[in-house]
Amino acid sequence: MLLSKRVKKAVTFSMPISLNPQMMRQIIMDHYEHPRNKRDPKDERYRKIRMDSVSCIDDIFVFMLYENGKVKDCCFDGVACTISTASTSIMTELVIGKTIEEAQFIIDQYLHMIHEEPYDASVLDEAIVFMNTAKQAARIKCATIGWNGLESLLEEEKEHHHDHK
Repeated sequence: MLLSKRVKKAVTFSMPISLNPQMMRQIIMDHYEHPRNKRDPKDERYRKIRMDSVSCIDDIFVFMLYENGKVKDCCFDGVACTISTASTSIMTELVIGKTIEEAQFIIDQYLHMIHEEPYDASVLDEAIVFMNTAKQAARIKCATIGWNGLESLLEEEKEHHHDHK
C-alpha cells in the first residue's frame, strides 16, 4: 500500500509512527476541506446506510458498491463535523479495491487503534492521524461513525452472498 507523502515521511524517521500534532491536524483539515469520495452516487446498485449522532452534527449516508469480489466504490454524503468528515474520507480511500475480508481487516485495525488496543498500523495509512482519539472520549463516535456504517454494509454484503450460494 502506498502511504501518502506526509505519512511516509513520518514512518521513515520513526517507528512506531510519531506524527507531530501539526502534521496530524493538516491531514485532518485537508480531508475535511477537500473530502474524498463525498457524493451521493444516486445509483440503485449501491448499498447505503444512514448514520447519525445525537451528540454531534453528524448525519451521513455511507454508500458502497461491491462488484466482482471487491469494493468497487465507497462514498459518503451528508452533514458531518471535521472529525467525522475526515475519518470517513480517509476510510473511503482505504477500502476501494479491497475484498470484504481486506476491508473488514482495515476497519478492525482502525477500531482497535481508536480503542487503544493492539493494531496493525501498516494498513491504516492516513487514518493513523486518529491514534489519539481515545484521549477525547466525546470524539470517538465522530471518528468511527463512517467506519461503523461501512462495517454494517460489508456485513449485509456478506449475508447477501451467503444467501445466494
